[in-house]
Amino acid sequence: MKVNKAIAVSAILGLLAACSGAPAGEETAADPSEAAPNPDEPVSILRPDVEQPDLEPEPLEPLNAIIGFPEGGSELDADAVAALEQVLASGQLASGAPITLRSHSDSGGTDEANADASEARGLAVAAWLIGKGVVDDRIEVIVFGEQNPIEPNALPDGSPNEAGRAANRRVEVLIVLPSAEGDAAPSDESGVGGSGEAGD
Repeated sequence: MKVNKAIAVSAILGLLAACSGAPAGEETAADPSEAAPNPDEPVSILRPDVEQPDLEPEPLEPLNAIIGFPEGGSELDADAVAALEQVLASGQLASGAPITLRSHSDSGGTDEANADASEARGLAVAAWLIGKGVVDDRIEVIVFGEQNPIEPNALPDGSPNEAGRAANRRVEVLIVLPSAEGDAAPSDESGVGGSGEAGD
């Protein structure tokens, strides 16, 4: 049986119009809510009907900076000031957390002299920070003298290890935020004692 093509096409259009709810031969009006997005407006990938979680900022790690005094004494050189400037700009210092200054010497003098030398370094670092606006109540200076070297003070033959001694003349700046206090609590041993030669 042959079917007239015009009748078939008309019948199909009529069925489509019935399904869409619009009369045959009329185009349906575009839904305003489905209009093309304005390219000048920012597009959000967040669904407004879904509650977004509050994202906690990442906790700051403890700060442990070394301020060196390789030439001895307690005067801050350019490298020491540069290291302190980094401490001053850190989020840890800005947090208001306590600041511990652990001061050290080499083994070149008596225990008492080395304690005095390392204390002077700790106080020099504290004075610099206070001069930059850090509240002095935040700062604690702990004196170690020669107790905790990070390099050998002597070579295997017993002669002085000058590079090692220079590295040991230092102040460690430690800032631990309250959430991380259990991870890096500073020791409070001071190691003061001895007789009175000049030390480094």
